[in-house]
Amino acid sequence: MVGEEPDLTKGTARPITVVGNPVLHREVKDVTAFDGELSALIDDMFQSMYAAEGVGLAANQIGVDLKVFVYDCPDDEGVRHIGHVINPKLEEYPADRRRELDDSNEGCLSVPTAYAELPRPDFAAVTGVDKGGRPIRVEGTGFFARCLLHETDHLYGTLYIDKLSKRDRKDALRQMAEGTPRYATVPNE
Repeated sequence: MVGEEPDLTKGTARPITVVGNPVLHREVKDVTAFDGELSALIDDMFQSMYAAEGVGLAANQIGVDLKVFVYDCPDDEGVRHIGHVINPKLEEYPADRRRELDDSNEGCLSVPTAYAELPRPDFAAVTGVDKGGRPIRVEGTGFFARCLLHETDHLYGTLYIDKLSKRDRKDALRQMAEGTPRYATVPNE
């Protein structure tokens, strides 16, 4: 395991914001205050992610306009990665690394009950800071790389379905319309 398990005596699960809500479709704000409110938000994000049985969650997925994501996600070797990244920036793919795509299915708590194949690089690295404002760098392979890419995309206003063909996007939205999420969501007006 890489990272510390969150203190689950803290925080409250919040409902998940779904596709169509404006906070999911634009870049959110950089975090500038590293205080108790930020720590409480991270606690709530972990509780929300676990309640929805996800492996990652961006702050805008619970309606918060800040660049923060949390994760508890295995890589393809079965190593569990747990943590958070604030103000993440995706690093360029390393020039010395052979680029391989993983075209596995992808889903999203904000597009409940829908899945689609989406090619993603099998490696990703993000830089940012932790809740104390200290610089961090997180890298991952396979499924964990997909998680890092997916959550960073959220904070810049991109959902995985935005990367699909029109037909596949329409199919994912149909799956969502026909399904019933197993967790609380925020209805769009």
